[in-house]
Amino acid sequence: MQRHVRKAVFPVAGLGTRFLPATKAIPKEVLPLVDRPLIQYAIDEARAAGIDEFIFVTAKGKSALEDYFDSAPELERSLREKNKTDLLAALKPTEVPSGGIAYVRQQEALGLGHAVWCARRLIADEPFAVILPDDVIEADVPCLKQMVDAYAEVRGAVVAAMEVPRAATASYGVLDVASENGQLIRMKGMVEKPKPEAAPSTLAVIGRYILPPSVLETLGQMKRGAGGEVQLTDAIAEEMVEGRPVHGFRFRGRRFDCGSKAGYLQATVAYALSRPDLRDEFAEFLSHTIEMARAAE
Repeated sequence: MQRHVRKAVFPVAGLGTRFLPATKAIPKEVLPLVDRPLIQYAIDEARAAGIDEFIFVTAKGKSALEDYFDSAPELERSLREKNKTDLLAALKPTEVPSGGIAYVRQQEALGLGHAVWCARRLIADEPFAVILPDDVIEADVPCLKQMVDAYAEVRGAVVAAMEVPRAATASYGVLDVASENGQLIRMKGMVEKPKPEAAPSTLAVIGRYILPPSVLETLGQMKRGAGGEVQLTDAIAEEMVEGRPVHGFRFRGRRFDCGSKAGYLQATVAYALSRPDLRDEFAEFLSHTIEMARAAE
């Protein structure tokens, strides 16, 4: 019987060098997107998919990330005394029941696959999700919820996929497609960061996965792939070699690569415009700014 997905791994051990010098002081995952840190969007998405155990793979210098999900009794008491119920409500999503979050350290930066493998003892023999907080996805139905619903229909791994320009395939894991059925894509292989001319398709894997525990056994072999790192893509591809099905999933939604400055700024604009309390004022500012830029050309 196929088991419910109730655990999610968040690989957050990276240094965030593309956001220096800001990330010299704070982890990239707590950079705010409007008024919530990136990691909060990932946690909210996981909760909407029925996840109730959150596993963070961290590294040195991530204490601010751990503190974010800790209780803040003094702050809450102050807000309560001042009757600031709206701010108390805003804090509610940051609360996680005791024991709901676990932290493991990735001692060496050996790649995404290695980071996921570091969580093996907490995952045990259950299917699990992997969420990369850099990938923020705006969707009516949260992306991971879409994938969990699809996982209930198929057996084996499910990875989120989207079309990218062929020139961009060298930055992604790319699907080798066997057949398609609506949003589900039956795969016959995956290639990590292929040269554009050699890419088997333009369907790229982005940061959402639902994986069987057998992937952890493959990762434990510590085979190095692209960039000399232990690649999660390679371990998922091995599932197909072993005759186990793997599906890509064309999610419905808009993805922002908040691991890049441009993507982070684009997400900030999109999410600000989606907020009723900010939309009008912010849209007016953007319109005025664009007009001034055009007039200066």
